[in-house]
Amino acid sequence: LFYIMASQSAKHAAPKLRYLSAWFCPYAHRATIALEHHAGRVSYEWVEALGWEQRKDEKNVTGTGKEWWYHWKADELTRSNPSGLVPTLIPLDEEGKPNEEKSVYESLITIDYIDAIANAEEQQRLVPSDPYIAAKCRYWADKVNRECCSPYYGVLVRKEEEERMENFQKLVSGLKAFSREIEKNGDGKTFLGGDRLSNTDISLMPWAFRYYIFEHYRGEEYAIPYDEPELHAYKEWFDNVFSLESVKRTLPDKDRYLEHIGKYADSSARSKVANAVRRGVSAHEIEDDKDTY
Repeated sequence: LFYIMASQSAKHAAPKLRYLSAWFCPYAHRATIALEHHAGRVSYEWVEALGWEQRKDEKNVTGTGKEWWYHWKADELTRSNPSGLVPTLIPLDEEGKPNEEKSVYESLITIDYIDAIANAEEQQRLVPSDPYIAAKCRYWADKVNRECCSPYYGVLVRKEEEERMENFQKLVSGLKAFSREIEKNGDGKTFLGGDRLSNTDISLMPWAFRYYIFEHYRGEEYAIPYDEPELHAYKEWFDNVFSLESVKRTLPDKDRYLEHIGKYADSSARSKVANAVRRGVSAHEIEDDKDTY
């Protein structure tokens, strides 16, 4: 009897992960939301594996007199992820040793991975078991990533006002498409309706939370127009998802993040995302060989 109970306990023990992250990164924030959604079903230890360091801007390229900011990266991160990006998940064995050969990375993929190992009941799954609904969620997760998240960096990094506004309008257009879609799905509280989160919701949430920085760095004309009828469903979605306790405990301090993102707004940030946008492509189109700094 003891052997059977021990076997069942081992079978249902929460998978353990070493989570290489960065407090400020919205891509990593996706994984954090998924991990906290599955708190109790998946356990993890947070490792701050990426941060910032200043290097001289001897030619005053930023135009601000400020030094450039570059990422420092933990050795563990560069070993575990060929691109050296967060989020990166490393499974731990029964003895608590990390298996870097089985590391998982790319933010949307980490959501799927966390959801798969959590072995949750259907209502708590982030990727539905129904193949059609799962495919729909993955399609929209990718769509909002391209249309509502990547343009965020175009608003901040591009220097020409026309280019900034073009990216902002693209972003708002993406939000309106998302808003129309959630209206079709029922009560509009989440992408799938009710309080059920999905990978689609989590794809957008980190950036939706951060849009407040636009007004500070780019002016009132860059405020998200929540009052427009086409965004009413989006606003209801926004209010609902950010009221969830599992989400609230993942949110960075707004003032701290506002100060951090100034590195992008004044062009002193030298990250792969910033470099990709600076050379004229979208944030989701980064290439290691072209955007490494």
